[in-house]
Amino acid sequence: MIPNPTGRRRLYRLFATLGALAALVAGSYLLVTAPSAGAADVLVSQGRPVTASSVENAGTPAAAAVDGNLGTRWSSAASVPQWIQVDLGATATISQVILRWETAYASAYQVQTSGDGAAWTTLFSTTTATGGVQTHNVTGSGRFVRVNATAKATQWGVSLWEFEVYGSTGSATCGTANAALNRPATASSVENAGTPAAAAFDGNAGTRWSSAFSDPQWIRVDLGASVSVCRVVLTWEAAFARSFQIQTSPDGNTWTTIYSTTTGTGGTQTLTVAGTGRYVRMLGTVRATAYGYSLWEFAIGTGAGTPPTSAPPTSPPPSPSPSPSQPGTEVLLSYNKPGFASSSQNDGACFGCSPLRAFDLDPASRWATSSTTGWVDPGWIYVDLGATANVRRVVLQWDPAYAVSYQIQVSADAAAWTTIYSTTTGRGFKETLTVNGSGRYVRMFGTARATPYGYSLWEFQVYGTGGAPTTPPARPADPSFPATRLVFNDEFNGANGSKPDPAKWTIDIGTGQNNELQYYTNNNNTFMDGAGSLVMEARREAMGGRDFTSHRMNTSNKFHFQYGRVEARIKVNKGNGFWPAFWMMGADFLTGRPWPYNGEIDIMEVLGRNTNECYTTLHAPAYNGGAGYGLKTTAPVDLANDFHVYAAEWDSRGIRFFLDTQLIFNAAKDTVESSRGPWVYDHQFYLILNLAVGGDFPGPVDASTPFPSRVLVDYVRVYQ
Repeated sequence: MIPNPTGRRRLYRLFATLGALAALVAGSYLLVTAPSAGAADVLVSQGRPVTASSVENAGTPAAAAVDGNLGTRWSSAASVPQWIQVDLGATATISQVILRWETAYASAYQVQTSGDGAAWTTLFSTTTATGGVQTHNVTGSGRFVRVNATAKATQWGVSLWEFEVYGSTGSATCGTANAALNRPATASSVENAGTPAAAAFDGNAGTRWSSAFSDPQWIRVDLGASVSVCRVVLTWEAAFARSFQIQTSPDGNTWTTIYSTTTGTGGTQTLTVAGTGRYVRMLGTVRATAYGYSLWEFAIGTGAGTPPTSAPPTSPPPSPSPSPSQPGTEVLLSYNKPGFASSSQNDGACFGCSPLRAFDLDPASRWATSSTTGWVDPGWIYVDLGATANVRRVVLQWDPAYAVSYQIQVSADAAAWTTIYSTTTGRGFKETLTVNGSGRYVRMFGTARATPYGYSLWEFQVYGTGGAPTTPPARPADPSFPATRLVFNDEFNGANGSKPDPAKWTIDIGTGQNNELQYYTNNNNTFMDGAGSLVMEARREAMGGRDFTSHRMNTSNKFHFQYGRVEARIKVNKGNGFWPAFWMMGADFLTGRPWPYNGEIDIMEVLGRNTNECYTTLHAPAYNGGAGYGLKTTAPVDLANDFHVYAAEWDSRGIRFFLDTQLIFNAAKDTVESSRGPWVYDHQFYLILNLAVGGDFPGPVDASTPFPSRVLVDYVRVYQ
């Protein structure tokens, strides 16, 4: 019998606490910067409103190209021409444009400007582009700047990690008074009566607004008349926004985004903006903690305004590659190489967390400093590359115990070290560092911890040339969607009363966890209805020490797969306490890796108390249970009234979830790694169908709950 895989949420409190701790102490994010185009020139495009001809999916919006985050990107539909344009808010003199292409780059394109977004002037044109990071020194002016792609280099569309425009807009005066002070305020929700929206505009640093614990949430202020908004100052409580927009509106209904980020840092954020409106709103879309959103103060400056003024820096990081084993001409040098550290943890909290775990390409294993001697500064870990290498890039995937201050160092002998990167504003999660150094040994030398704990890394990857690299195992190719090659299916077309095909399904007998009330029987509660559907039936009957019985089955010993489209057509049941689910577990669960380290993908969970809603969720060591990464979707119809198709399209870039033909949630790998933790889904998984009764999530049954109650499954299919 497979151990009960639905008992996954008992660890919620521990992991949610660790995740919240990591978010609460996150440091500042280093904005994307580039070589100086001129002493007076600044980055004028970051956080500005942006539009595009198309997007590949909801996880690659146009705004991701101007958010300053090298872990997010815009990508278009797989055709040309395509374009992306940014509104600078006012006419600017443009001196430089930097394009940081993902692998799907444009081989022919123009950089253009416009005063009105309609008539365009070309500043630069090429038909021989090579991708990577392309820096164009240009001369021109305009309010709008566009990249117009006319030919693409791959089978995909075109995709940019960052679209940076440098120039000047002249100087302008922004008033010092807080125009929002004591103005009328409203919010999407409040945590309780002691944290009202008005507390964010009262000028009192000891009072605050806080929201409900969900996404999205907003807070807005009425300035009384239309004004020019040039500055917004957000003073965050520990529960801050990782992703948010600042928006203006003339009427409180139609909103214009004047600033956007996916890398919010918390603390006090002073944002230079340019927009006009009577109402100003902060719209939070991704929380940094398990709690809601909370602001001590939300201040607004008015006047003529200027665009953002991030100064151009001295060295541009190149565009990261989507492939961990072949980033451009570089290779992964550190895979399975010997590791050494200041100390290691090996106890019940982190068993076998040795240095080797950071170099094994296993995102669910980690190195940590000793819990008895290693919760001190400094702490370090290094890898022996086997021979001298030219080191060009380092990727760190931090556990919540991360470094705020650290250096990346190289050495020829592991004795004398040269620093090739240094920061005092480490932010944890995934950090991709562009470096330049030579040595056989590469070290992370931590000098200031973000938490009272030590240092811990899920992954420490070193890329470059030379060394003595070991080639990592090949991963399967990404399927092309729509995937059409059927690799598994069950149409449930058996005769009335027949049982599930034992060649495809393992019956999972026993009790559930999560305080569930049912006993899963050995095929007693399932059968074919003779009309093309599998029946899973919940009954009020005593068995196995429980008062209810139901059914659970999986493909654990029959069918595993990695990547593709998985779908099931299901009619769920209605009633308080019912909890039907269609989901997947990492197959290494079967060989001893515990949940949630194996990974869990919930394609569909519906609660019988509200069958207009369905849940899609990912569970991993750093985010699981009630703190899992996912979304609740409100359907336009009652899902219990008919069959609906619940599907996931899964590849090395992420997982996209569908309800019927509608994309309802996009879990992009880049986003998860940079805002939640390791991505643990690039391996084999198996399928599960079950109908739970009662428990922590659906709540109890009551006198109104109908028994017996049936879930019908028309089919389950997997395509690659």
